[in-house]
Amino acid sequence: MADSFIGTAFPLDGPGQQAVLEVLGVGAAELWSVLSVETKGFGYLNDRRPQILYERHIFSKRTNHKFDASNPDISNKEPGGYGATGGHQYDRLQAAIGLNRTAALESASWGIGQLMGFNCDQAGFQDVESMVTAMMASESDQLMAMGRWIVKNNLHNPLARHDWAGFARGYNGANFAINQYDKKLATAFSKYTAKLPNLISRQAQVYLTYLGFNAGGIDGLAGPTTFKALNAFQSANGLPVLSEISDATIASLKEVVYG
Repeated sequence: MADSFIGTAFPLDGPGQQAVLEVLGVGAAELWSVLSVETKGFGYLNDRRPQILYERHIFSKRTNHKFDASNPDISNKEPGGYGATGGHQYDRLQAAIGLNRTAALESASWGIGQLMGFNCDQAGFQDVESMVTAMMASESDQLMAMGRWIVKNNLHNPLARHDWAGFARGYNGANFAINQYDKKLATAFSKYTAKLPNLISRQAQVYLTYLGFNAGGIDGLAGPTTFKALNAFQSANGLPVLSEISDATIASLKEVVYG
């Protein structure tokens, strides 16, 4: 596996979402509530690397504190020192990989559900390398890994009951209330009960983002900014300029993204 961590990074599609809903036994509103709180609803960076957060205290623990004195910025008994989100997290991860690759990968949370690497077995993988490969492949893979972990830890039941505190305690730890995860989940559920993301529109936003066009975010709600980006893409690629998102639109975007 190349350390670029860039894979196909396919956005979530209908079959992928439905497969996870069946595993969890919940509706789409419950699922999107979790996703929006964990990663703001998108599993990749603009350059197609998975969203990650590197945890130095986990690396410290998994390497028996061997590197705490020499590399306190990436190996430390105390959590924190995160710095900027996005690409900076990969700078930290790569530094840790130079010390202990397996422990480094296990010490980051990955993808749309921010699943910790050390939970790879509970997510259905043989090892963390296999998990990271899946995280690079698609949001559907990311989502299924998260779903398997949730069921393995019996958190699908509080999720189905809308016991937000119970779910947050299991998913985020005993200190969940500090960041008000339960309240954020409840607010998100109200939002998604009223309106769910349109996955076709969302796929278009993802591919436009990969290509460097400003789609106005990844929310599955196509508005003027999304269509402006789409029209710019169509014009740049000699395509009819149409403000509509269809399967043909997605196909043309994928062709350019993946060559």
